[in-house]
Amino acid sequence: MSLQSMTGFARSQGQYEDTTWSWELRCVNGKGLDLRMRVPHGYEAVEIAARNQLTQHFKRGNIQISLSITKSANSTLPYINKDAVNALLDAAKELQLEVGGELPNAAELMSMRGVVEMGEALVDETAKAKLDAAILESLDEAAIALVEMRSSEGAGVVEVLKRQVNKIDELHKAIEANPARAPEAIATQLKAQVDKLIDNHSDFDTERLYQEAAILAAKADLQEELDRLVVHVKAAQVLLASEGPVGRRLDFLAQEFNRECNTICSKSNSAEVTSIGLDMKLIIDQFREQIQNME
Repeated sequence: MSLQSMTGFARSQGQYEDTTWSWELRCVNGKGLDLRMRVPHGYEAVEIAARNQLTQHFKRGNIQISLSITKSANSTLPYINKDAVNALLDAAKELQLEVGGELPNAAELMSMRGVVEMGEALVDETAKAKLDAAILESLDEAAIALVEMRSSEGAGVVEVLKRQVNKIDELHKAIEANPARAPEAIATQLKAQVDKLIDNHSDFDTERLYQEAAILAAKADLQEELDRLVVHVKAAQVLLASEGPVGRRLDFLAQEFNRECNTICSKSNSAEVTSIGLDMKLIIDQFREQIQNME
C-alpha cells in the first residue's frame, strides 16, 4: 500500500429491494485511528461490522462515517402506540372523576399526537441479513475510494517531503564544506580572541586561557551533529520510498533533524554557518508540518 495522507472524502450508494442508502466518509489527520460513526436506529449490528471493516483499510486519521437510509412508501405501515393510548385514557379517566364528561372515543384518540405512528414493516431475519450485507459491501466501495483519494494526495505530499529532505542534505553539505568550521579557522579565531584579552588584561593566566580556548574549540566542532544528519537523511529517504504507514517514524526523524540543527546553530562559530543552520531549521519546520498529515 502506497503512502497516504490523512485527508479525504468518499461517498457510495446502494439499493436492495425497497431500501436505498448512502455512505459518506470524511477524514482529517489524527494521532491514531478515530472512527466516529452515525447510523440510523436499528442498524447497530451494521455499525459494529463497519468498524471492523474500516480498520482493515486505515491505520490513522479521524474519520467521520454517516449512513443514510431511505425506505420506500410501501415499506412503512401505521401502528398504534398502545403506551400512549393507555396514558391518555388514564389521564382522561382521572379528569372525568374531577369534572365529569365523556371519555374520548377511538377516533378522537387516534387524532391525538403520538397515538398513530409510522414504522417499518416487519422484515424476516434472512432478508435483514441480506440487506445488512449489501450495506456493508457498499461501505467497502466508499472505503476503497477514500484510500485512493488519500493515496493520490499522499503521493503529492511525498514528492514535497523528498524535496525538503534533499534540501536538508544540501544545506548539510554546505555547512560541511564551509571553511569557517575547519579546525585551523576555529583555532585562528580563538587565538585572536585570547590575544585580545591578554592585551587588555595582562594579569590573566595565559596558560589557563589557552586551556579554556582548547575546550571551546572542541565544543565548536560540528562533525558529530553533521554525521548524525547524514544518518537521518538516509533514514528519511528510505521511509519515503517504502510502503505502508510511516508518519509516526517520519515525525520522530523531524524531531531528530530539529535537535541536530539547533545544536549546530548554538555551537557555530561563524555567522555564515549559523545562517545556513537557520535556513535548514525553516525547511525542517516545513517538513514536520507536512508529515502531520501522513498516515
